[in-house]
Amino acid sequence: MGSGAHTHYTGFHPHPPALRYRVLSQLLGASMWFFIFYRAKQDGPKLLGAHPWEAHGHGHGDKKDEHGHH
Repeated sequence: MGSGAHTHYTGFHPHPPALRYRVLSQLLGASMWFFIFYRAKQDGPKLLGAHPWEAHGHGHGDKKDEHGHH
């Protein structure tokens, strides 16, 4: 508490990021989401409980198999 000039806190004012960092962050974010959606398309049915060997009913029922057996 001196008799000098008083400095007042004016708040926090960060510098905005450079253009290259904004573009880079958008490219990395977009590639991340494209990868996530690609993997969801490829692995989604398996993760949700569907198995490839349970589809289409091959080899079951009254159909003949590839050797001609009933």
